[in-house]
Amino acid sequence: MSRFPENLPPGWRDRLAPEGDKDYFKNLIAFLQSEHQSGQRVYPQPDNVLRALQSVDYPDVRVVILGQDPYHGAGQAIGLSFAVPNELKPKPPSLGNIFKEISADLGVDMSGRGSDLSGWVDQGVLLLNTVLTVRASQAFSHRDRGWELFTDQILRELDARPEPLVFLLWGSPAIKKKALLKSGRHIVLEAPHPSPLSAYRGFFGCKHFSKANKHLTDLGRAPIQWANTSCVARQNLVNGAHSHANPPT
Repeated sequence: MSRFPENLPPGWRDRLAPEGDKDYFKNLIAFLQSEHQSGQRVYPQPDNVLRALQSVDYPDVRVVILGQDPYHGAGQAIGLSFAVPNELKPKPPSLGNIFKEISADLGVDMSGRGSDLSGWVDQGVLLLNTVLTVRASQAFSHRDRGWELFTDQILRELDARPEPLVFLLWGSPAIKKKALLKSGRHIVLEAPHPSPLSAYRGFFGCKHFSKANKHLTDLGRAPIQWANTSCVARQNLVNGAHSHANPPT
């Protein structure tokens, strides 16, 4: 058994500790262990599986970007939805489309920006997927193994926050999670996934970045500086170079 939930910051640890004792989570851990033991390549690396929660503690979340599952190519997934290491080339098309929408929405040049998205994380953006692991080259291959139950609980805990949050739900698996946000306190924006297969069906032109900032400023909070995608001081941490945590494997 892994060190979960001790490897989470205190806000998440207090709220998610009960999940570690549930049968579905124990079965999920056993499944992940069997994947590794059988020689399957699984992304992200074990020390990055819970990176989203480790990077933004519960009380610090201001915006949630919810995607589907991690990138399934070698060297891509780092445990933050849509983020990849800064040095990775070429960048995934989905991230490229996100940058295109930011540029069109906010009128900023996104060329040459960092891709680890640590700059967003440092501003309180939780970069979460509905499923937190994947087999190499097999998109959505770890669905229905228990991750959805875990991330559903994360969303319930966020919905319980008394102050309004902004949720950006991208793609059908993410949009379905709107049903978990029952309090009515939060701003929920929906769009197709930024993948090249669906971006032209409504992700382009969704203006989620300016809309999120308007909601934040209407609430008297600082807007997200979306052009600030990478923090040099955090680059090694986000890429896992200095992590001592041991999320579930």
